[in-house]
Amino acid sequence: MPMTFEELRQLVVDALEDMKAQDIREIDVRGKTSITDLLFVASGTSNRHVKSIADNVALKAKGAGVQPLGVEGEAEGEWILVDLGDIVVHVMLPRIRDFYNLEKLWLAEEEATTAPDADAE
Repeated sequence: MPMTFEELRQLVVDALEDMKAQDIREIDVRGKTSITDLLFVASGTSNRHVKSIADNVALKAKGAGVQPLGVEGEAEGEWILVDLGDIVVHVMLPRIRDFYNLEKLWLAEEEATTAPDADAE
């Protein structure tokens, strides 16, 4: 029986937490892109830690019967993307994460629509 979206989401959270991923951020991108529904962004403390975190996500998914559609960036270990279809996981070194700032990219529209209107006085 295939995993539900929520089961896959929880599997990813558990896999990230198991490997002590830092600053885990979950971003719902439904309605913003057709590529995926949910993004996870997390940090590792070193190239080896980033690789271990990403490997754990992929292994846990495979163990649950979800074959990753792709894993990119393993050779460098600075930013590894694990594509699970409805969920995409980005594991990065902190300096890479700060540079690309995916959270700001994906949440900018959300923040703009929830920010107080400066002209409303």
